[in-house]
Amino acid sequence: MNIEVRKPTPEEEAEMKRCPTWEKEPSEFPWHYDEQETCLVLEGDVTVEAGDQTVHFGPGDLVIFPKGLDCVWKVKQRIRKHYKFG
Repeated sequence: MNIEVRKPTPEEEAEMKRCPTWEKEPSEFPWHYDEQETCLVLEGDVTVEAGDQTVHFGPGDLVIFPKGLDCVWKVKQRIRKHYKFG
Protein backbone atom coordinates (compact mmCIF):
# COMPACT_ATOMS: atom_id res chain seq x y z
CA MET A 1 0.00 0.00 0.00
CA ASN A 2 2.22 2.79 -1.31
CA ILE A 3 1.70 6.51 -1.70
CA GLU A 4 2.42 7.64 -5.26
CA VAL A 5 4.07 11.04 -5.89
CA ARG A 6 4.68 12.24 -9.45
CA LYS A 7 4.13 15.10 -11.85
CA PRO A 8 0.63 15.14 -13.39
CA THR A 9 -0.11 14.79 -17.08
CA PRO A 10 -1.66 17.90 -18.67
CA GLU A 11 -5.04 16.11 -18.63
CA GLU A 12 -4.74 15.21 -14.94
CA GLU A 13 -3.74 18.77 -14.08
CA ALA A 14 -6.74 20.20 -15.95
CA GLU A 15 -9.09 17.73 -14.23
CA MET A 16 -7.70 18.43 -10.76
CA LYS A 17 -8.04 22.20 -11.19
CA ARG A 18 -11.83 21.67 -11.33
CA CYS A 19 -11.79 19.93 -7.91
CA PRO A 20 -12.28 21.54 -4.47
CA THR A 21 -9.37 23.13 -2.61
CA TRP A 22 -8.14 22.30 0.90
CA GLU A 23 -5.69 24.28 3.05
CA LYS A 24 -3.89 23.50 6.29
CA GLU A 25 -1.46 25.48 8.41
CA PRO A 26 1.82 23.93 9.63
CA SER A 27 0.92 21.04 11.91
CA GLU A 28 1.29 17.31 12.49
CA PHE A 29 -1.67 14.91 12.61
CA PRO A 30 -2.60 11.25 12.02
CA TRP A 31 -4.93 10.40 9.13
CA HIS A 32 -6.79 7.35 7.79
CA TYR A 33 -8.02 7.09 4.19
CA ASP A 34 -11.46 5.45 3.91
CA GLU A 35 -11.16 5.80 0.14
CA GLN A 36 -8.45 6.70 -2.36
CA GLU A 37 -7.54 10.39 -2.54
CA THR A 38 -5.80 12.11 -5.44
CA CYS A 39 -4.50 15.62 -4.92
CA LEU A 40 -2.60 18.28 -6.85
CA VAL A 41 -0.41 20.38 -4.56
CA LEU A 42 -0.54 24.11 -5.29
CA GLU A 43 1.72 25.29 -2.47
CA GLY A 44 3.34 23.98 0.68
CA ASP A 45 5.94 21.58 1.99
CA VAL A 46 4.71 18.26 3.41
CA THR A 47 6.11 14.93 4.55
CA VAL A 48 3.79 11.96 5.07
CA GLU A 49 4.90 8.86 6.95
CA ALA A 50 3.07 5.56 6.48
CA GLY A 51 4.69 2.48 8.00
CA ASP A 52 8.16 2.20 6.48
CA GLN A 53 7.38 4.67 3.66
CA THR A 54 8.11 8.39 3.93
CA VAL A 55 7.17 10.69 1.05
CA HIS A 56 7.84 14.39 0.57
CA PHE A 57 5.85 16.60 -1.78
CA GLY A 58 5.28 20.20 -2.73
CA PRO A 59 3.97 22.49 -5.47
CA GLY A 60 3.23 20.79 -8.78
CA ASP A 61 3.14 17.25 -7.39
CA LEU A 62 0.26 14.85 -7.97
CA VAL A 63 -0.15 12.59 -4.93
CA ILE A 64 -2.28 9.45 -4.74
CA PHE A 65 -3.11 8.01 -1.30
CA PRO A 66 -4.52 4.44 -1.42
CA LYS A 67 -7.73 3.39 0.31
CA GLY A 68 -7.10 1.96 3.79
CA LEU A 69 -3.85 3.90 4.37
CA ASP A 70 -2.96 4.99 7.91
CA CYS A 71 -0.37 7.76 8.00
CA VAL A 72 0.95 10.84 9.76
CA TRP A 73 0.95 14.20 7.98
CA LYS A 74 3.75 16.66 8.80
CA VAL A 75 2.89 20.01 7.24
CA LYS A 76 6.07 22.12 7.32
CA GLN A 77 4.77 25.03 5.22
CA ARG A 78 1.05 25.79 4.77
CA ILE A 79 -0.40 23.43 2.17
CA ARG A 80 -3.02 24.28 -0.44
CA LYS A 81 -4.20 21.53 -2.77
CA HIS A 82 -6.96 20.43 -5.10
CA TYR A 83 -8.35 17.04 -4.11
CA LYS A 84 -10.81 14.32 -5.08
CA PHE A 85 -11.87 11.06 -3.48
CA GLY A 86 -12.65 7.80 -5.21
